[in-house]
Amino acid sequence: MKTADFTFDLPERLIAQCPVAERGASRLMTLDRASREKRRLHVADLPDILDAGDLLVFNNSRVRKARLLGVSLDTDAHVEFLLLKRLDEYSWQAMASRSRRRRIGSRCLFADGTRAEIAGSDGERRVLRFDPPIDDAWLDAHGHIPLPPYIKRPDAPEDGDRYQTVYAKSVGSAAAPTAGLHFTEALLARLKERGIETAFITLHVGPGTFLPVRTEHIEDHTMHEEVFAIDEDTAFAVERAKAEGRRVIAVGTTSVRALESAWKDGRLARGEGATSIFIYPGYEFKVVEGIFTNFHTPKSSLLMLVSAFAGRDFILESYCEAIRHEFRFFSYGDAMLLL
Repeated sequence: MKTADFTFDLPERLIAQCPVAERGASRLMTLDRASREKRRLHVADLPDILDAGDLLVFNNSRVRKARLLGVSLDTDAHVEFLLLKRLDEYSWQAMASRSRRRRIGSRCLFADGTRAEIAGSDGERRVLRFDPPIDDAWLDAHGHIPLPPYIKRPDAPEDGDRYQTVYAKSVGSAAAPTAGLHFTEALLARLKERGIETAFITLHVGPGTFLPVRTEHIEDHTMHEEVFAIDEDTAFAVERAKAEGRRVIAVGTTSVRALESAWKDGRLARGEGATSIFIYPGYEFKVVEGIFTNFHTPKSSLLMLVSAFAGRDFILESYCEAIRHEFRFFSYGDAMLLL
């Protein structure tokens, strides 16, 4: 299957650069896989669309302020890093802008006089060793929200709130689980009133989630790995819904990947795990019977995942309709519900 089969032409004006004025006010396109019916609604309509007994599974990972801006002590040039994970008290794995120029042994200066040396290299990734060591509290004070590259502006103070879900809990993501950005406390309360259940997994989103597939054939693509955790309450809720014939609806592709990876022999694995699952057309879903998600970038693994669920032709036809009706695309854009 060719990667080129998963593309579409998108006017640049439809790439959302900022969130809508009010969280939860976005538009919603619903797709029915059986009837192939499409409807144009709003996210606020979700409690009236879903059935009592449906189980929504959210990803409660919190975005780390992992984008660091500094100065090279060797050349005085500006430097930029995206921290991916902490390796020990002093060291972090990071992605570097203009990575070829960021050589082992070079030193950088960041906010409040904190310094770091590039202590190792693995392709585009670097190991940064900080002096003094930094933690999430330091990053909250001095780091930047890692907005995706198609948002062509610096991060603003309001992104600190709007690029997090209202239920974000466990810090660790390098990008937001963006489908969840549409939900407000009021909407969650309305869903509960309608008898719609909610549960939470944690999957820390890596930067590879949003990268395009670069191989000619999608089967040759190597998927990045992401860490997830599922607690006893969520595992039991999912297993009970499946046993009772109620729909399990994943909020976001990250929730899809965690649930499908953890399901084995009719049960959901408890505890921590890691997944590099690549879902594309031909995949048979074991857990998920609905997906609430955003509109995805061309040639991305996310577009291939929703195409596996609803069919490539139906997805691309729906994307074309969304473009005709001026839906907003990508992280701060509008939403889709696939049932």
